[in-house]
Amino acid sequence: MAQAINLKPFRDFFRSEQIGGIILIFSVFVSLSIANSPLGEDFADLLSLKFGYSSANLDLEYSLAQWINDGLMAIFFLLIGLEIKREIIEGELSSPRKAAMPIFAALGGMFLPAGIYFIFNSNLETISGWGIPMATDIAFALGVLSLLGKRVPASLKVFLAALAIVDDLGAILVIAIFYTSELHWEQLLYSAGILALLISMNYLGVKRLFFYIIPGLFLWYFIHHSGIHATIAGVLLALTIPSNPIKRTSPLEHLEHMIVRPVNFLIMPIFALANTNIRFESKMLDGLTSPLGLGIIFGLVLGKPLGVTFFSWIAVKSGIASLPSRSNWKHIFGLGLLAGIGFTMSIFIALLSFNDPDFDIEAKFSILVASVLAGVSGFIFLNALNKKRKKRIRKARLSSKRSIA
Repeated sequence: MAQAINLKPFRDFFRSEQIGGIILIFSVFVSLSIANSPLGEDFADLLSLKFGYSSANLDLEYSLAQWINDGLMAIFFLLIGLEIKREIIEGELSSPRKAAMPIFAALGGMFLPAGIYFIFNSNLETISGWGIPMATDIAFALGVLSLLGKRVPASLKVFLAALAIVDDLGAILVIAIFYTSELHWEQLLYSAGILALLISMNYLGVKRLFFYIIPGLFLWYFIHHSGIHATIAGVLLALTIPSNPIKRTSPLEHLEHMIVRPVNFLIMPIFALANTNIRFESKMLDGLTSPLGLGIIFGLVLGKPLGVTFFSWIAVKSGIASLPSRSNWKHIFGLGLLAGIGFTMSIFIALLSFNDPDFDIEAKFSILVASVLAGVSGFIFLNALNKKRKKRIRKARLSSKRSIA
């Protein structure tokens, strides 16, 4: 029997995601417009401009693109980490039965796309991009779903959010394990010491966020220089922020509310502006039919919905989970299509996957095409389901009136 779901913890999240998704789409169009205008080269030069401070003992001089991808995105991953921890403590991941459905769905949405990419790129130098189609862009996916409003069951929004959060956790682990360069153990030791300090403060009941944020900055610096991608620092910091399972606002929820809007309205649009500056060339169309392009497109557009639906079916048929209330398998497939909007996270993994700029451009363009296809097809599919449902209801009412007459 379908479980009733409390939507209250998600309301603020959905409000910001809905508007944030629109801003994100606008940023993509602006970035593409700049890249294909006379300002394209100047914009690329701006992104490569270095600034900061560097000395024998301190290195904080990076390009603008690095500050965005390694610095601002660490705040994005801090938000993701906070959401994951909150859901584990008091939300849709707080019990095995609640967590089973989105976890299984997310696993299917990661394994099958990666497998499809692997098939297309096996024994090629582009094989390192297997993690690209595993990702789901939570802002875009929820933004598209929000456009449907009441035409889809409210429980599907909660399910998609939980699925995307688990998916993000998977992406974080993939980045940490498989997309890490040479490790510098001294920096890792410093990072471990700071992390131990943060955990100790949580254990001792320290509640003020100031005492976590300052060590968190040092944690970011040492992890950045350890060889592990700096964004992992955001997740580790999030897991040490104090929380509670009661209604009273915790430091974790306070910090989440503080940064959710800056992340959705500023950081994510800036990331999109800096990383979708693709200059269109005729040869890009050929890239869509290359193993790299096909692996990404088929992985996101086909692998995601099939993986999400099949693994969800396994979870339900095995009795460890149930469908979201008022939903059916067609709804789950439609959500799987929306989960194929990989955009931000897929581009982020693509930037870590290749050393060849041509592969970067090819991957970005393929991700853009695949995400548009997934978003449009998901919207059309779910909207069509709602129209069919309304048609059935009208027929049933008309039949009822005739029988009464």
